[in-house]
Amino acid sequence: MTLDKLIIEFDKGLRTLLAPAQSARPLPGGALSEPELAAADKKHAAGLMRVNHVGEVCAQALYQGQALGARDPAARMALEHAAREETEHLAWCESRIHALGGRKSLLNPVWYASSLALGMAAGALGDKWSLGFLSETERQVEAHLGGHLDTLPEADTKSRAVVAQMQEDEARHAETAIAHGARELPAPVKAAMQLASKVMTKTAYWV
Repeated sequence: MTLDKLIIEFDKGLRTLLAPAQSARPLPGGALSEPELAAADKKHAAGLMRVNHVGEVCAQALYQGQALGARDPAARMALEHAAREETEHLAWCESRIHALGGRKSLLNPVWYASSLALGMAAGALGDKWSLGFLSETERQVEAHLGGHLDTLPEADTKSRAVVAQMQEDEARHAETAIAHGARELPAPVKAAMQLASKVMTKTAYWV
């Protein structure tokens, strides 16, 4: 990797972790009024949105690492497009965390570094396996967001609108990866990904 490329990638990491994320699309549910929530509901919603924010931090690093190893320009473009939409998700989650009086995860640098390494490892396996990893990740995230829709307070229509749009985007990312030739991952790899996801989500809810 050239020095210029290294600086660019380092800058991406700093922006993900330290700079407010920007969104080209309007915030889903932005026109809705802020709901009146009980303290416990507000705390729970903030915890869930913190988990989702961590997921988007991981997605940024994961796709960044995968794009570095992509050989096919079409595969690289698919990864970069998904990363741009994940940046929007990052902005949306930040907005809801602030509105709910919560905070972002204290472990974001750890989540980012580990996901970047995982993305680079996936990219090194070749485009089809890398896209397979992308597809499976998005499937699991889609299911995870569905679980959040089941447990978010009904009155928190603003957070629910964000999560619903994120779920729709993640499903589309998975379909795009499949269309570009993603390979189906072995069952043990899928199970390991699910286990890692559970550890991350349970930790990020509190820390």
